[in-house]
Amino acid sequence: MNTFDNIIYTTTDLETAKAIHRALLGVEPHTDQPYYVGFNVDGVEIGLTPRSPDSRTVPVAHIRVPDLRAALAELQGAGAALVDEPRDVGGGTVVAAVSDPDGTVLGLVQRS
Repeated sequence: MNTFDNIIYTTTDLETAKAIHRALLGVEPHTDQPYYVGFNVDGVEIGLTPRSPDSRTVPVAHIRVPDLRAALAELQGAGAALVDEPRDVGGGTVVAAVSDPDGTVLGLVQRS
């Protein structure tokens, strides 16, 4: 069974987004880097990443899967469109994203 893993928000102002999330969540980030700010609230990972000014701000919930490539093939076979190719984000973690027919972005994550 696949499980919910995290939600990632992109922002053009990482410092302000970090301050807002710190105030909202009532916790300090466990990771505070220019490429990622991560909070863990009751076992749920909430991440902030920078985005380029010409891209959309879209929160993406990631579902943990045991085999990312197999899950991508199954989702594409069901009609999903590939949004982001699989990429290694470090620490044995690989992510990718697809979208449904309405453009909703669905994230996938495989952790080793």
